[in-house]
Amino acid sequence: MLSKRVTAPTATVVFPLIAALLYAFGALLFKRSSDLGVGLWRTTFIANLIVGAIFSLLWLMPGHEIERELLWQPALIALCLFVGQLSQFLALEKGDVSVAVPIFGMKVVIVAFLTPILTGDAVGAKLWIAALLSVVGITFLNQKENGKRPQNLAITLVAGGVGALCFAIFDVLVQKWGPHWGATRLLPCIFWINALLSFGLIFRFTSPLSAIPRQGWPWLTGGSVLLGTQSVIFVCTLAVYGKATSANVVYASRGLLSVLLVWMIGHWFMNQEQHLGAKVLRWRLLGAALMLSAIVLVVT
Repeated sequence: MLSKRVTAPTATVVFPLIAALLYAFGALLFKRSSDLGVGLWRTTFIANLIVGAIFSLLWLMPGHEIERELLWQPALIALCLFVGQLSQFLALEKGDVSVAVPIFGMKVVIVAFLTPILTGDAVGAKLWIAALLSVVGITFLNQKENGKRPQNLAITLVAGGVGALCFAIFDVLVQKWGPHWGATRLLPCIFWINALLSFGLIFRFTSPLSAIPRQGWPWLTGGSVLLGTQSVIFVCTLAVYGKATSANVVYASRGLLSVLLVWMIGHWFMNQEQHLGAKVLRWRLLGAALMLSAIVLVVT
């Protein structure tokens, strides 16, 4: 569990950066499992059960007594999480990792917009600038070679946008209600409810879990563990330290990290996106510079 002894400025940079790196690796694993035919519904189901089990560990730590009349709060957050995860896996399944993950970075601007509305906390001009720099950087990261559009771009944009909106609401509500509940009680409740919602996906399976190819299980399981671990790190940061906007600006570096990982080690995952031309590399380096500028604004 994260400690209050770590200062908020340090925590909202270091922990989201670690989470971003784990997410980028996890996205590559999920893309590989998708290529092996695991499918959207089975991926979401298995991932949510594993992530729920990981968050259960927080319940073993000290926490407040649950107020039953407030259970609607984790239920609402879990619904946002559930829809966001479906959108996320759809974007990863249909589109390129190096396009889908950066689109999720749109969450930065949405969080900056929603924070003062839902929590009453002011968002300074510096954070707004950082958020906008992140979005411009994401645009440059999405450049493709020879003007070719990424595969299934429309689906990827819509699914990524819906996911970004749902995750933005999730983050702001965790920041809003986290201090009252305590992270060790609110977060397990959210992810347990999310796991229960996932059982409704069984009716959408085109084939049973036993039909998942044997070679697909390591990629699916590994991606789920990385997703759960980075979720614990990032969401606990929001619940303990707040600062959803600044944390999300740093977390948006997962878009940059995903591009770098695809380019450098994508072949380890049999990913076909790593062959970037010089023009694409220049655009993405410019996008990286803008993303790093946004992070520096938050740090300083």
